[in-house]
Amino acid sequence: MRAGADIKKARPSVKIKPLRHQAEFEQCVAIQKEVWQLEDIEVTPVHQFCIGVKTGAILLGAFLDEQMIGFVYSFPSIYQGKLSHHSHQLAVRPEFQGLGIGKKLKWAQRSHALKLGLELITWTVDPLKAKNANLNLHSLGAITRTYWDNFYGFSPSLTLGPNIPTDRFLMEWWLKSPRVIKRIRGTPQINYQPAHFPKAVEGELANGDKLRPSRLKLNLKEDLILVELPRDIKAYRQEPALISSWQEALRKVFKHYFRAGYAVSDFIFGPRSFYVLEKISRLKDLKLK
Repeated sequence: MRAGADIKKARPSVKIKPLRHQAEFEQCVAIQKEVWQLEDIEVTPVHQFCIGVKTGAILLGAFLDEQMIGFVYSFPSIYQGKLSHHSHQLAVRPEFQGLGIGKKLKWAQRSHALKLGLELITWTVDPLKAKNANLNLHSLGAITRTYWDNFYGFSPSLTLGPNIPTDRFLMEWWLKSPRVIKRIRGTPQINYQPAHFPKAVEGELANGDKLRPSRLKLNLKEDLILVELPRDIKAYRQEPALISSWQEALRKVFKHYFRAGYAVSDFIFGPRSFYVLEKISRLKDLKLK
């Protein structure tokens, strides 16, 4: 195996291909444990992959030479009466993260879903994870207008700390929409300037360089509204009270504005990171119900 620093410097050529064999499924199990430190009871098992790939699931592996370094797994689902896929897992071995492999797996997943005649893939994501938000919203062109409280319960591998609920967004990836096609073509996106937009919540200094959420603004009416969150919530691990305060703030803000007809349509990832809330009526290319 190549050293991590050498890998990032070389930007390796990674091949994506469908997984069909039990030995490959066993590698998916190993990667789950390596990436998420899962107990056996929480792992998607080999037999699930065996039946999944025979009954409409998409299971793709990312390979560097002969080594599997990541995978993506989705299965058939129905969302709002529409046949779709739900993407249950995307994992890349830690030493290969930050190389765009997750994005490459998602674009390959889209291609396979289109061949199946699908227009939508959904998945869940923790609203407090800025890097995931940047991938899902800004890089891939997904949106979200659904917020679920403590969706997976207090499973230790899925929480951000003791007694912190597993709140989740449901992402919607409309595969044929102009917004997604622009992303895959590399069309430059809107360069939002945070100073120019109202904010439903902003961070203010709490302890050292840590931020706490400021007073919420739930009476905004503008077409675009920003919602700040910490750039790296993992840095708050030793301060669960701060994590909880951010989760409570985001829960109130997003549930309020989703009910008011907004969706999260983009993400600003920088020293200060923000979700972009936009009125659904402006997202004409999506034809949302």
